[in-house]
Amino acid sequence: MYCAMRACAAVLLLVMASCVVAPAFAANEDRYGYITIEDVQIQLDNGTAAIHVDYSVDEGTRFIFFLFGKQDLKNKLLKILNYNNAQMKRIDLTSADFVVEEAAHSYGNGVFWYPAHEFNIVIPSLSVQSPQATRNFTQTSRFPGGMGYFADGRPAPPPDGVIADEISQ
Repeated sequence: MYCAMRACAAVLLLVMASCVVAPAFAANEDRYGYITIEDVQIQLDNGTAAIHVDYSVDEGTRFIFFLFGKQDLKNKLLKILNYNNAQMKRIDLTSADFVVEEAAHSYGNGVFWYPAHEFNIVIPSLSVQSPQATRNFTQTSRFPGGMGYFADGRPAPPPDGVIADEISQ
């Protein structure tokens, strides 16, 4: 009887250990906790970055969101995106929208520079779009090199030899 109970306890311990270790073996670079990132789209407008994230969450966590809210989901997404001043605009169980004010440096006259950026996990599909161009990346944890762009609706420079005061008269 004692040996049978001991063997049962050992089997139970092995089963529990495999349940704890299995998720670590199955970890993907595009996964953070219970979130698997599918794609990130960044739309640059003036100095602001509007960020749309598509993801999936483990089925077991969905019920917890309904009970306790989505604050942990928001915190994990902010950790993944790695922006200090991102503000959440919308979130659900498959996507979220964030806004980062002053994500790009302004050089005046509608000229902006969006710098290189590091994410905290690998993003399977990253798209960064400015008014002039779109840059796409796959399986990356960073937006390399930065990107210069012009704001939509920026004032046209004055013609050569004409002073700005003369134009306004």
